[in-house]
Amino acid sequence: MRLLAVLLAVSVMTPAAVAVDTPPVKIELARNTPREQLAKQTLEQVLASYDLKKYTFTRKVIIEQGAINHAFPTLTLNAGFAMSPDLLLSTFVHEQLHWHLRNRDAQQRAAVGEMRSLYPRVPVGLPAAADTEYSTYGHLVDCYLEIVADRELLGPERTDEVIRAKPWYTWIYKTVLTDEKLIAGVVDRHQLRVP
Repeated sequence: MRLLAVLLAVSVMTPAAVAVDTPPVKIELARNTPREQLAKQTLEQVLASYDLKKYTFTRKVIIEQGAINHAFPTLTLNAGFAMSPDLLLSTFVHEQLHWHLRNRDAQQRAAVGEMRSLYPRVPVGLPAAADTEYSTYGHLVDCYLEIVADRELLGPERTDEVIRAKPWYTWIYKTVLTDEKLIAGVVDRHQLRVP
């Protein structure tokens, strides 16, 4: 019954979700739990429903129940969003964007330097921010790019719902939304947008 609800939710997609050209992504399960299996099915449906070509930088994903989402060394997603295709899509894109930024390390470091001057004091630690000061600054860029991608893929209203539903990086997302033009300028000056 849960799977049917998820598949029905995924089938009600926006026009951005029609022509699909997502590169193949290998999805592995850490422990093959029922929740991981459901998250895998949901992610497969999301990947089949959205053109994620420009947001796919690594093609291996591990779904691990109870894990903290992370990009390195292998993109790993918690199974917690198995019932929410929009949150799973947003989280997948967020972690993929870390790979995009890693491939532009010098530009990302310069952007972090500029963020430090704009925000001399930032929180560290969940739920407000990332686990280090540097990571919090870096996440201002990553979360900005995530919101841009989500708006493209989900539309502005569903993106607002997704961002409001996230229980972590609360200061980061609030700052990005409040100072969006300022952060967009940093991203543009350092050529960090996804082409």
